[in-house]
Amino acid sequence: MTALKQYDRLEATGLWRPAPQDQRREVVLTFGDATLVISDGAMRPLAHWSLAAINRSNPGERPAVFLPGPDAAETLEIDDAVMIEAIEKIRKSILRRRPKPGRLRVAGLTVLTAALLFLIFVWLPGALTRQTLSVVPPARRAEIGQSLLTEVQFLTGAACRDTLGLAALGKLADRIFSGGTPPRLVVVPDSIPEITVLPGRILLINRRLVEDFEDPAVVAGYALSANAAIDDPLSDLLHHAGLLATLKLVTSGSLPKDALRAYAEETVSTPTALASGDVTLNLLGAAGLSSVPLALAIDPTGEATRGLIESDPMQGKLPAIVLNDGDWVALQGICGG
Repeated sequence: MTALKQYDRLEATGLWRPAPQDQRREVVLTFGDATLVISDGAMRPLAHWSLAAINRSNPGERPAVFLPGPDAAETLEIDDAVMIEAIEKIRKSILRRRPKPGRLRVAGLTVLTAALLFLIFVWLPGALTRQTLSVVPPARRAEIGQSLLTEVQFLTGAACRDTLGLAALGKLADRIFSGGTPPRLVVVPDSIPEITVLPGRILLINRRLVEDFEDPAVVAGYALSANAAIDDPLSDLLHHAGLLATLKLVTSGSLPKDALRAYAEETVSTPTALASGDVTLNLLGAAGLSSVPLALAIDPTGEATRGLIESDPMQGKLPAIVLNDGDWVALQGICGG
């Protein structure tokens, strides 16, 4: 159900541009559950935009130009007055109903037991978070990560799933992560930084890293460094979700959906965190990879990444192959073009 029932069956056409270099294409617009669904003429979904995150770049002008986020490159032009009005009203309605971080949930507190209330006042929030992290098993972390991935895809669009591309993505994970089961790599269409690390050892990769660079060492370097930069992604999620959400995880084994949704919106707008230069160099060296491709991808001038370039662990050596040409081409096509 959409935020305003009168718009449940509303449809309109628009002109969608996935990226600045792409041609605009005519699409069909419908409302989902707090999302604007962008479909092709055969009603196959192309993208899902969070209505609460949509920005309008030309207020008061027609056709209206909308973006899925403040800094997004993707655009949608709409000339239908009813659809424009609907998007504006639904966005405002969702924002009014969204829970405010830190607000006490009076109804929830009334049902907590005396023992639980005692625990809240005795243990500091940080101590409770540390205790929670110590008892959440890997399987539960994987479930939380998958639930969070589902929420993220409402903002980014469905993860890319070309068969040959997925096989190549698996080979990339096996190639660069040694010792045990590698993290799960997932390529998403857009709306996230280069790489985002989710609980459950899930690494979200923006399609730009596999489509805009000729060397697979770039995405390999980002993946290795980003994975090492965050000690425990679940800790960041619990700090963001707050004390009550952490207590719910302890008592029921799950996190509130609204906490996951709010964290998903935060995640897709947070710049990629990379490990320190020394850690990154050690990881690349262990994988037999040069640090220069990563350094120039971060800063094409090389000024901000001089340390990575000058301390390249492969100086005087031939870097190892990340993927063969066939697998790299397949990975570059994982999003279907």
